[in-house]
Amino acid sequence: MGKDTIILGVIGLDCHSVGNKILELFFTSEGFKVVNLGVMVSQQEFVDAAIETNAKAILVSSLYGHGEIDCQGFRDLCIEKGLDPIILYVGGNLVVGKTPFSVVEEKFKKMGFDRVFHPDVDLKQVAELLKQDIKEKFGSSSKRQVTKDQTNQSNRNSQNKPQSQGSQITRNNQNDMKEPNGSNTK
Repeated sequence: MGKDTIILGVIGLDCHSVGNKILELFFTSEGFKVVNLGVMVSQQEFVDAAIETNAKAILVSSLYGHGEIDCQGFRDLCIEKGLDPIILYVGGNLVVGKTPFSVVEEKFKKMGFDRVFHPDVDLKQVAELLKQDIKEKFGSSSKRQVTKDQTNQSNRNSQNKPQSQGSQITRNNQNDMKEPNGSNTK
């Protein structure tokens, strides 16, 4: 029925955009509704987008080696903003140097990330893990949609007026703000 929404972007001052676009196309083809924030995205922008779109997961990319610095406190910000159950994935070249991946993974899991991926991960495996994690944390998509629709109908009936949906804002790869044109939904 409804597609699960995920937020995607490249954190911090990292401007690697090609891989980010590939991830957007891949996860869209896997049946997710992808909100791609582009490059040079702050933690606050990820969180705001997740709140605005009722996203189930945030997928953070970092290729320039400073992911460890850029991701400090990310889970705490999510909790502070009421996103306790959101799924956090991070992947890429997350640290500078030749640190063994097991050490990198442990660091990011301690920071609150649910899963940590190296740059050459099999994306099909990531998509399957994401579907599994969403199902475990939130249940099936169709059940959530029915419940959400019932809640919205109940709210409209009690207020006797349509509920405001707000404006969804996405970012393109040049970091310009724009209203969505519907081209990301399939």
